[in-house]
Amino acid sequence: MKGKLILEDGKVFHGELLNNIKATGEVVFNTGMTGYQEILTDPSYCRQIVTLTYPLVGNYGVAKQFMQSRKSFVNGFIIGELCDKPSNWQIEDTLPSFLMHEGIPCLYGVDTRAVTRHIRSAGTMKGIIVADDVSKSEIDELFAVPIKKAVVSEATTPEKYTMGDDGLNVVVMDFGIKKNILLSLVKWGCRLTVVPADTTAEEILAMNPDGIFLSNGPGDPKDIPDVVENVKKLIGKKPIFGICLGHQLLALALGADTYKMKFGHRGSNQPVKHLTTGHVQITSQNHGYAVDEKSLAGLPLVVTHRNVNDDTVEGMRHTELPIFSVQFHPEASPGPEGNTYLFDEFVDMIKKEG
Repeated sequence: MKGKLILEDGKVFHGELLNNIKATGEVVFNTGMTGYQEILTDPSYCRQIVTLTYPLVGNYGVAKQFMQSRKSFVNGFIIGELCDKPSNWQIEDTLPSFLMHEGIPCLYGVDTRAVTRHIRSAGTMKGIIVADDVSKSEIDELFAVPIKKAVVSEATTPEKYTMGDDGLNVVVMDFGIKKNILLSLVKWGCRLTVVPADTTAEEILAMNPDGIFLSNGPGDPKDIPDVVENVKKLIGKKPIFGICLGHQLLALALGADTYKMKFGHRGSNQPVKHLTTGHVQITSQNHGYAVDEKSLAGLPLVVTHRNVNDDTVEGMRHTELPIFSVQFHPEASPGPEGNTYLFDEFVDMIKKEG
C-alpha cells in the first residue's frame, strides 16, 4: 500500500506502508549504520517517529537478547530499504514481522536522507504517517492532536525490581532506562534496586544506597518538575551519576538550564572530547535537549566533555560533591568499549565516599 510522511511544514515524502496504521509524533533521525532493534526498543524514543539514514534496514533480523526494554515505545518508523530475508546466526525473527507484532507504523522505500536533510535545515517537527488516499479532514484531525509531553511516565518501570546478587547498593531512578545500562552496572559490581520515576527522595534514601544512578529517558526534562525536585533533595546525600536525561535533570536540580536543540544528537558516531585527557571519543547518543553552558556560570560545576561537532556540553562534574554526568551512552560501546571507564569512575567514587 502506498503511503506518505507529511511534516507540519507541508513537506511530503512518499513510500510504501508495511501496515496500514496511522502515526503521529515528532520526526527525528538517527545516523547509525546498525542497531535498529536497539533504537526501536530504546524508551528515549517514546512517541517519536524515527527516521534511519542508513539505506538497508533489517538485514540481520531481530533477536530477543537485543531488546532494550519490555516493548517498543516509538510511534513510527521511516526507512529506505526494508529487508525481509535477513542473514544472521543469532536471528529469531525478521524486522517486518517484529514491526507487525509490535504494531509500529512503518513507511519504507523512502528517501530517508532527503528527510534528514530537511530536518537538519528546518529542525525537528511534528509529522504523520498515513496512506496515500487519506482525506484532508483526517490529516487535519491528526495534526490537531498535540504531541504528548511528560512521557517519562510511560517509559519508566511500573514497579520496583532488583538486579544483581551482591556488591554496591545502587538505586537506579528509571526514566526509561536501556537494559544494557543495567547490565553494565551489574557487571561493574553493583546490586541494583530499580525504581519508578516518581519515587520520592525520602523513599530512595530510606533504602540506604551506596550510590544513586539517574537514567536516560524521553522528552523535555522541564516537563517533569517533580522529578527535578526529588533530585534536588538527593544532592549531597549520596554519590550520583547521571546519563542523558539524568544528566539534564541533574543540571536543572543544581540550578543550571536546558534548551531544545534544533535536531538533536541521535546516532552511534558522535565525536566527544574529554577535556581532561584531550582524547576524542566516538559515542552513541539519543537526545533532543542539552545543558546550557552559559547557565553553569557561578555554579559549582565544570564541563568535562564537549561535542566536537557543535561544542555542546557532553559532561559535567560537581567541584565539591561526588556527582558527575554525561550526555552520551557509555554502555552502547560504539568505540567499541572506549567509554565504559565512566562506570569505573562511578564505582570508584562510591568506594571512596564509603
